[in-house]
Amino acid sequence: MAADRYSMDCWQGRVDPEPDSLRWHQSIQPLGLDSPPGVALLGFASDEGVRRNHGRVGAAAAPLALRKALANLAWHRQGPAFDAGDVVCVDGDLEAAQARLGQNVCALLDAGHLPIVLGGGHEVAFGSWLGLAEHLTNGAVPRIGIVNFDAHFDLRDPAQVHSSGTPFAQIAEQCAARGWPFRYACLGVSRASNTRALFQRAAALGVLVREDHEIREGSLVAIGADLQRFIEDCDVLHLSIDIDVLPACEAPGVSAPAARGVPLALLEPLLAQLRDSGKLRLAELAELNPSHDLDSRTARLAARLVHLLTLSG
Repeated sequence: MAADRYSMDCWQGRVDPEPDSLRWHQSIQPLGLDSPPGVALLGFASDEGVRRNHGRVGAAAAPLALRKALANLAWHRQGPAFDAGDVVCVDGDLEAAQARLGQNVCALLDAGHLPIVLGGGHEVAFGSWLGLAEHLTNGAVPRIGIVNFDAHFDLRDPAQVHSSGTPFAQIAEQCAARGWPFRYACLGVSRASNTRALFQRAAALGVLVREDHEIREGSLVAIGADLQRFIEDCDVLHLSIDIDVLPACEAPGVSAPAARGVPLALLEPLLAQLRDSGKLRLAELAELNPSHDLDSRTARLAARLVHLLTLSG
């Protein structure tokens, strides 16, 4: 395993004089061959999929922006965390970058780490999944549950072009080719942003769908129960968070800002449920676009999500 780019220079921040006052920049370590199992942050510096999908480019700068926002957050983990560097999409060769991402994710999983991939456009999801699939290939047929918090299904037909809009359709094709079940939940979908054809494709694939307007304070218990049934029907979980699932007022720095979205306060309990399930093996954050951010607001939100997902351990 070898990342394309590696530096610890971004891990800088405040140092407090009180005891037991560590922050992320003081606690995260460079990943080594002998590093004990822990959380491993792996960047995916790509917006080629967004470009192909005719979105606002800029997500390639997300891994660095997210690390800088995370650096100064308070450290509450018991276990270690490591920086595994970045996989970089070079000269528009998305497919090669996704393959390298998969190799890095597989190596992290083989070493016992929980990879958290910092995208990048949502094309990150296919590369991440390739790594999880390779890690699980030699055992029994795996029941991988993909939970995607997203305003978009990202189930566009990949026959013509692979992009940030096709990763879960590509995964569905891979599952069919391998004889694996395809289990996919997409929470926060915007009906205004997805065509009837995409809703029909989701129905044909048996996708668990909850639209953005359905996720509200009064429905969280019921949605949590739906999510729990989904979790129980899976062996391992692949969590994908597209930052554009959040309202544009909370997350302006994304490739496709949401007119409505699902507020952070409603997402956090569902994310904690997945984190605490004991089945989470892989997580990624996608579509942070620093070039369109306001006061690093979206980067700080994404950093809070990483902080939430890593509180256990």
